[in-house]
Amino acid sequence: MPTNQVRELNATPNLVPLFGKAALASVTKHGGDLPSTVYSRSGVVVDRAHLAEYNRVCGFRLHDELPATYPHMLAFPLQVKLMTDGDFPFPLIGSVHVANRITQVRPLLAAEPLDIRVHAENARPHPKGTRFDVVSEVSVHGSPVWTDVSTYLRRGGGTGESETNEQLAAPAPNAVWRVPGDIGRRYAEVSGDRNPIHLHPLSARLFGFPKAIAHGMWTKAHCLAAFEGRLPDSYTVDVRFKLPVLLPAKVSFTSWSRPDGWSFELWNARKPKPHLDGTITRA
Repeated sequence: MPTNQVRELNATPNLVPLFGKAALASVTKHGGDLPSTVYSRSGVVVDRAHLAEYNRVCGFRLHDELPATYPHMLAFPLQVKLMTDGDFPFPLIGSVHVANRITQVRPLLAAEPLDIRVHAENARPHPKGTRFDVVSEVSVHGSPVWTDVSTYLRRGGGTGESETNEQLAAPAPNAVWRVPGDIGRRYAEVSGDRNPIHLHPLSARLFGFPKAIAHGMWTKAHCLAAFEGRLPDSYTVDVRFKLPVLLPAKVSFTSWSRPDGWSFELWNARKPKPHLDGTITRA
């Protein structure tokens, strides 16, 4: 990417006005080429109180090693800044987060200063519209240690053909979790992701959902927390988001081992319908 497209930020972007801007953009953006802009921040220091609250909300133990999903919290404001710029072709609100892949080279520690970069790439046609990736990278002292690829779907203009969704396993749960009705608001507090579909049934209905829905990255983090104590230092956790978790909810978690790691799924506990499926692969 051209060097002159790298924009170094001295502070975390304020998400409140950015989400207001995103709401307006939902009716004004209609596609086009992805920008070559890279947003970056250097020397980001983890707020330990914020880390502790994130761990509590998502179900991780409290310690100084960052969950692999936590750096997404630090990159998210840069992602929103990028996706609400005037030259970004797709609106943030209305773009569906359909997949997320995180790779960590080694565990990150809360005491380490982190350098973060965010950019978008790989817009490609999809049967239901257009998919694109928002890529976040974390380096420590110049060495890349963590990468996050969030894949979004902007509906409209596709062929309308159906995708083939492979079911990985029968819904025989290892655990059943009750997801409280306020988890969207609680996760919004720690993540800054105050998309109205997560906050209240009334605001969710404006976007076509009968109830508020859980954040996809909360469901991924909660699933990953179930593997604590068994994860290698270096691995990739890759998830496809399927049906939303309508709040409150009762969900079933299923996991099984493979030669290179694990597979897992999250199901509606009352119906054999998957909310997500994923893999953890040793590097």
